[in-house]
Amino acid sequence: MTKKRKHQEDFQKVKLKVGKKKPKLENATDTTFKTKAIQIPEQLKEDGMLTTQNRKLNIKDLLSQMHHYSPGVKQNALLGLKDLLSQYPFLIDAHLSNIISEVAAVFTDKDSGVRGAAVHLLQFLASKIRAEQIAPFFPLVSAHLSSAMTHISEGIQEDSLKVLDVLLETYPALLTDRSSILLKNFVELISHQQLSKRLKSKDKLSWMLSVNPNRRVTSQQWRLNVLIRLKKFLQAVVDGSNEIEDEGLQEQKDSPHSVRNPVFISWKVHASNQQNVHLYQNDGLRPKMNSSFRLRSLASVMDSAEKGLSSAENLKGFIEIIIPLLIECWIEASPAQSAPILGNLLESDCQQLMQQVLSIIHLLWKLTKRHDETYKMEVWLRMNYLVDFKHHFMRNFPYSLQETVKHKKKDACKGNKYCTTSSNNVDHLLLNLTLCDIMVSLASASTLQADSGWLDMIRKFVTDTLQDGSRLNSKQVNRLLGVTWRLMQIQQNKVATEPLIKAVYTLYQQRNLLFPVRTLLLKFFSRVYQKEDSKTQRIRSRSKVLSRWLAGLPQQLALLGLRNPELSNQLIDIIHSAASRANKELLQSLQATAVQIYDPLDGTLVLLPAEAQRRLVQLVYFLPCLPASLLTCLSRCCIMGRMSSELAATLIGILRMRSSFAGWKCQVQDNAVNDVDYFSFLFSTLIGFSREELTSLQGIRGKPHISQTQLSPVRLYLTDLDQFLHHWAVTEVICHSLSTIPSQSQCFDILQTGICKYLVGLVVIPDSTAGSVLCAINKLLDQACILSENLHKFLASCCYSLLYFLLTLDKEDAEHVQKRDMLWGSCISALALLPRLLRLMLQSLQVSRICREELPVVAQLLRLLMQHGQLRSHMMTNEFLVQQIIKDIMTLKSGEVQEQWLTDLHYCFNIYLASHPQGPRPINTVY
Repeated sequence: MTKKRKHQEDFQKVKLKVGKKKPKLENATDTTFKTKAIQIPEQLKEDGMLTTQNRKLNIKDLLSQMHHYSPGVKQNALLGLKDLLSQYPFLIDAHLSNIISEVAAVFTDKDSGVRGAAVHLLQFLASKIRAEQIAPFFPLVSAHLSSAMTHISEGIQEDSLKVLDVLLETYPALLTDRSSILLKNFVELISHQQLSKRLKSKDKLSWMLSVNPNRRVTSQQWRLNVLIRLKKFLQAVVDGSNEIEDEGLQEQKDSPHSVRNPVFISWKVHASNQQNVHLYQNDGLRPKMNSSFRLRSLASVMDSAEKGLSSAENLKGFIEIIIPLLIECWIEASPAQSAPILGNLLESDCQQLMQQVLSIIHLLWKLTKRHDETYKMEVWLRMNYLVDFKHHFMRNFPYSLQETVKHKKKDACKGNKYCTTSSNNVDHLLLNLTLCDIMVSLASASTLQADSGWLDMIRKFVTDTLQDGSRLNSKQVNRLLGVTWRLMQIQQNKVATEPLIKAVYTLYQQRNLLFPVRTLLLKFFSRVYQKEDSKTQRIRSRSKVLSRWLAGLPQQLALLGLRNPELSNQLIDIIHSAASRANKELLQSLQATAVQIYDPLDGTLVLLPAEAQRRLVQLVYFLPCLPASLLTCLSRCCIMGRMSSELAATLIGILRMRSSFAGWKCQVQDNAVNDVDYFSFLFSTLIGFSREELTSLQGIRGKPHISQTQLSPVRLYLTDLDQFLHHWAVTEVICHSLSTIPSQSQCFDILQTGICKYLVGLVVIPDSTAGSVLCAINKLLDQACILSENLHKFLASCCYSLLYFLLTLDKEDAEHVQKRDMLWGSCISALALLPRLLRLMLQSLQVSRICREELPVVAQLLRLLMQHGQLRSHMMTNEFLVQQIIKDIMTLKSGEVQEQWLTDLHYCFNIYLASHPQGPRPINTVY
């Protein structure tokens, strides 16, 4: 017991009391701690890789998933990438290299869903990326495309065509730079090399169409799909070459009569070194650049394989491979009989395949014309392929396809058996025309006798199509006219060409033709006319149809008006070209319709834009006769302001050159303008208003349109500033024309008679007319001229009315203030030239008849006249009249406080007149 108690004492339990805290142990660990916030703004920022909306993946994550083994992950990555880039387009520029490389790599993916998503993403990227941006990465894209086109898997080959469609649509120039590789890929898609004993003898490789039963589509449909892309690719090659002419109506390269845009030169601007005139080498359209160095051409450092179709050898090699394959495709698609059997489901596909075959051959033919040895290429093509083309292509010509048409819908081409369009938009007329274009390019004048059989078939088809009356589109008409032109060049006698021209004219006479169609027809006739006119007079044979077409152009221009300005411009150019060549039929027609064309109210001249107006004004020079009725219209056109003053000056100059006062050194037998009519035109244009307009102005009274004074019987009609400036500019040209007439005294008498007959006696006269009359008097007046009393009084009244208007003009009236210098100068010049005019004006200043408000104006006028250096001697002569006027003013102002204007008047009179200074210096007066 003792030991037990002792043990308990060593480990005695501490008794805790209720409500007391437990004491801390000696070896207890302190677990308390304190925290503080740490600011890390750079780490909390987003790293710039924005996430998608759904999966919260940034662009690096999406691009890394493109290498995943699972097709579903790759497809979702492509879809997410498209979603991300559509929301944040700026990521495209930042990661363009990685995006292009990853997307191009899946062109050959085994899964069709991945390839489809890649095509959709590529189509989206193509709309966002410019050609210059993707150009550095395009070799990689082209390599992956070539790999896909030559892949062993049929599905990858089919999807490669979709990729090709996107690239051809957006980046045709970049794609055609690698034509040598892609063209071989096209051939391998539809054919394979023949394995025969010929290969051992190292002959040229031969190709034959391949048949793959594992494809989802038929072999014929697959070839159609490939040929459609090949046609687009060759079209891009043709469009990318600036040296290839457009099909249809474009001139041949060696033609000396090709239409070129003229260079308009303003000699005034050229003389002041403000316009440079480029000289063109060999009369071409390219400027001759004089440079001390030459850039090395890329073509010179390329081998023949890299040049592609720009090399004649490569082009010949590709033609030798593709033409036999195309002929095989044609044989499979062509009908066994002369007409297709209705109900065959493959008929539409056959027609499409035939169209693509001909289109590819046509594009290859166009590429051959790019080379310098064009003639040799044509001979080579004829020698190698004419026999096959005649045998296979021309056997069933022309081709047509009749389909069941619903009765509710009327076909616009119902009347033309060659113009049927099937449900898949195959244009059978274009099919036949493409074949015609290919065949006629193989013929020439030297081979006419050998080719007469199939050429007659083509000529009959073209004539029937033109005369059929069906509605043709611009593409069909362009190809049709191109074949027609080629036929006319092959056989150039009138017996063969006249029916073709007549057939084209039949189409031209149709109503409601589309504008592109009408334009093509105009270009064709213009080209035929220029070709015909270029022949010498000995071998020239005028076409009656062409003459009838030319004679109808002026009437068409008059009726067209402003409804189609572009077409009007084309008509004007053709009319101008024929008129400059003195075509008799056209000039007679132009003479008959000139009054309609130059009608001042609704004629073609006043409706068209300025450039077309300039060409129409130039046509006036070629008119055989300028009768009074036409001159009346031209005068109204000059003064109505619907054409510029510069153009009006040009018209006045042309009329002067056609008159007997042109000053030609050689004698002109027949003048187009009668002298009386010419003076009538000049006077009417000088007045600026017709008799009817002047009569209507007589009833206008009061401000703001009328300026009147009690001391003059002439009231001024205040014209608008634009009308005034235009009239004044025309007046200066008229005065120049009047001054060039040899007999100035007779010219002045005619002008005086016109003024007395039509202006003297009028109460209201436009301010521009009054100023123009004074300007003409100043220009023509000499010592031999004698003015009548009526003209003196009229001019004196006009001078005082104009001076009164200028002195009472409000300085805030900006519109009329700009007239001041011109009107003031014409009045002062007239008063200085005609002393009697000044005396009559002073005599009319009877201040007793005016109101007191007008007295300061009269005083200011007298003061300015006395201060003017040119009038001072005349004012001294009339000192008594001036003194009498001042006395009358003093009498009216007697008993009143003398105002400043009266003091100034006394001062000027005493300085300039009363003291009679010897040789006073002229004073420049500011009014």
